[in-house]
Amino acid sequence: MSRFLCIHGHFYQPPRENPWLEAIELQDSAYPYHDWNERITAECYAPNAASRILDREGRIERIVNNYTRISFNFGPTLLAWMEARKPEVYRSILEADELSRVRFSGHGSALAQPYNHIILPLANSRDKRTQILWGLADFERRFRRKAEGVWLPEAAVDLESLDILAAEGILFTILEPGQAATQVDTTVPYKVRLPSGRSISVFFYDGATSRAVAFEGLLSSGERFASRLVSRFPAGNGDRLVHIATDGETYGHHHRYGEMALTYALHYVEANGLARLTNYGEYLATHPPELEIEIVENTSWSCAHGVERWRSDCGCHTGGQAGWNQAWRAPLREALDWLRDELAPRFEAEAGRFFADPWAARDAYISMVLDRSQKSMDVRALELLEMQRQAMLMYTSCGWFFNDLAGIETIQVLHYAGRVVQLAGDGIEEGFLSRLEKARGNQGETGRDLYEKHVRPAMVDLPQVAVHYAMTSLFQGYPNPAPVYCYSVERQNGRTFQAGRARLSIGKVRVASSLTGDADLLSYAVLHFGDHNLNAGVREQRDDETYEAGKAFEHGDIAQAIRLLDRDFGGLSYSLRSLFRDEQRRVLDLILASTLNEVEDELRDVFHQHAPLMRFLNSLGTPLPNAFGAAAEHVLNLDLKRALAGLKTEEVRRLLDETSGLGVALDVDGLSYVLERALEERMDRLRDRPEEPGLLLEVEEAVDLARTPPFRVNLWRVQNRCYEMLEMVYPLMREESSEMVAAEWVERFRTLACKLGVRVE
Repeated sequence: MSRFLCIHGHFYQPPRENPWLEAIELQDSAYPYHDWNERITAECYAPNAASRILDREGRIERIVNNYTRISFNFGPTLLAWMEARKPEVYRSILEADELSRVRFSGHGSALAQPYNHIILPLANSRDKRTQILWGLADFERRFRRKAEGVWLPEAAVDLESLDILAAEGILFTILEPGQAATQVDTTVPYKVRLPSGRSISVFFYDGATSRAVAFEGLLSSGERFASRLVSRFPAGNGDRLVHIATDGETYGHHHRYGEMALTYALHYVEANGLARLTNYGEYLATHPPELEIEIVENTSWSCAHGVERWRSDCGCHTGGQAGWNQAWRAPLREALDWLRDELAPRFEAEAGRFFADPWAARDAYISMVLDRSQKSMDVRALELLEMQRQAMLMYTSCGWFFNDLAGIETIQVLHYAGRVVQLAGDGIEEGFLSRLEKARGNQGETGRDLYEKHVRPAMVDLPQVAVHYAMTSLFQGYPNPAPVYCYSVERQNGRTFQAGRARLSIGKVRVASSLTGDADLLSYAVLHFGDHNLNAGVREQRDDETYEAGKAFEHGDIAQAIRLLDRDFGGLSYSLRSLFRDEQRRVLDLILASTLNEVEDELRDVFHQHAPLMRFLNSLGTPLPNAFGAAAEHVLNLDLKRALAGLKTEEVRRLLDETSGLGVALDVDGLSYVLERALEERMDRLRDRPEEPGLLLEVEEAVDLARTPPFRVNLWRVQNRCYEMLEMVYPLMREESSEMVAAEWVERFRTLACKLGVRVE
């Protein structure tokens, strides 16, 4: 018997983009990262692209791209974000699939996934088809090959979905053993016959071992993980495949260093000849199914009640307070179903003016989603297609998965529904909200309440984009035309008037959506008095543009200027609250900078004047008075961040001694993040300019600092760069080591590698 081993990771995050901006806005809960995609990339997706194998002394012996050795799928919406925001990790994933084709007889390890993770058995036939076609098109565009297999969202399955997959040439999918109508042998593939007469192969993963990996601590030891996998091979003749499937985030995010346990387990299996690594495509090519089986429709891998988790109060949840329920799930789905079905005939009728087959046009719209440079289409036609995209996004499964209607995932699907309502036009919103009102969360809020609280204020139109541009242009320079999220803003003309610290900006811009082509020519006025009072107005552009208000403002007649602005713009109804979240935070920081500098100076005076008394109180074990403690905490944390950003190690150590002597609380996460970024920047520079005088010593001193308390610095990226230099730069410098400078560099680099835990022969 030949033994084959395959580990599958389902890598996915719910889409988090603001549907009006097509960008993820600041998520404070992910601090110190900008958002949760960024945080989980740092904890999981990136580490799996450069995982470690350690020697007996705990040094990095080898860095491995796990994606080259496992089966995996990534959600298309996650890959789209990664392509734009984390291109280095994105390239590692694509390259892994290319390398896996070499390793596994031409069969790539990447699997496709229906586009935005909807529960297919609960979707109508049209949405099933579009989701599958979009997922396959996205896969082919990214991986430059057709998909052999598909991972179903939540492994939720029905025969119609399998039939659509088979019709598109998909050879296999992966399911949980309990989704088979009879008991299965998880070490062999099965054939499922479909209503059309077609068939598809199904691999039923080892459920017990998968659960042990995800929930029972099996990743605490790579060797134990490997032994457990090998123990699952049955006795007897004939080739067998042991395979497991878990969320990919298991390896690094849910379980810290889980990616290293995975790396070592695979290394241990191969090094000891315990099994041969493979992927599903390769194994299926040489081991076609000999047995047929029936599946249990409307089942999934994460709900014991089939697919009820996404439409009823079945009891499945992730926690929450005692007495909470999920009775809101059914009315939420019913409201969304009503919105989808109410719009379908409208879409057919209106889109029929542009397309011979509106639903076929929707299927083909993925090409424009993947390449927004295509513009040859009527604005309303694009709005209708975009409305349909948002109508599918509002079914993203995470909206029902968790505990309460007010959860961020459910609010997200309500945002998509709000964008659908806006694109649909008049006459649909009230019918939707009246149905949404029937969904009541555990904290008393209805779906309608949450829509009014979170969705309506988030809605964006072209005037608001113009205002955002106008306000932020007071604080930063823009190219012309300027990209503002998924809009383009072209400045036609404008002037800024100054009166002391106050400024008035008046101008005209053309704002256009890069998604739908919808555009308008708008005039704006922004009045800033130098503090947080920032007010703006916008109107349709007129031919009688004047700068009367500006002239009055410049001459110091502020009251007259405001009267003229009220006349011309109907009042300055926009404020700092109208800015999009990221820029709002940035502009606030700029506005507050001078005020904060004044406060900082005052706190610094308090701190320096009373520091001896503070030290004395601390030496007696007496708590510092709040006024003293606040001053010391603010000043010392701020000074530490500045010193860390500049990698001024001696200054950092002095400040740490000061904080220790005063018993001051440190912003450890924030300080560690600053140090991590500064060290990574220096290491990147060292890789690119290894001969730069003093840089190697500066990096070494910074590494010493990063490895000392109180810092909790992730040295992963720095170690990667060191490993790259070990392979590419170090050998060249060794060849020149007869020269004194090169010899000194070699010894210094060996010292740095040792401190980073990288093995050097």
